Amino acid sequence: MTFLPPITAFTVFLGIAALGFLVLLVSLLFGEIFDHLGDGFDAGLDHGGPGFFSSRIIAVFVTAFGGFGAVATHYGMSPLPASGVGFGSGLVFGSAIYAFARFLYAQQASSDVTSGDLVGQTARVVVSIPAGGIGQIRCRVGEELVDKIARTRDGESVPENVSVLIDEVLGETVIVKRQ
Repeated sequence: MTFLPPITAFTVFLGIAALGFLVLLVSLLFGEIFDHLGDGFDAGLDHGGPGFFSSRIIAVFVTAFGGFGAVATHYGMSPLPASGVGFGSGLVFGSAIYAFARFLYAQQASSDVTSGDLVGQTARVVVSIPAGGIGQIRCRVGEELVDKIARTRDGESVPENVSVLIDEVLGETVIVKRQ
């Protein structure tokens, strides 16, 4: 009496597809937990965003390989040609997911404001700058309002609500001049 059905190419391909799908589910629930393994492959490709060896992309490749290999064996192909069908399908689906993930990554926006973004911007004094002292300015960079401690380059005073030009950024302090 046997409890297991005979192992065929069809069941092997289905097992491969199930394994890939299981990795996709684990990745969905816990995030990119396997990505530290792929860092060696993508080490020289510091492009930002998901790498081609991301666990999700590999899992999609494995799932498509197993699924299409199983379909090919079901329609009468032997294991080697079915593996070719699975490999090609895995490349197509893995590449599609990779391209879609790169597209989504490129759509992200950042609200980080760098010192290069501030130089040359027009700002308004919100806390008057006394002679030789410091005050506060506010400017808009993109959609972001930025408040910074400010002083003038020549040490002159600037009253509140006057427009100034940011000339230089020194750490958290900006050097301004009247317009």
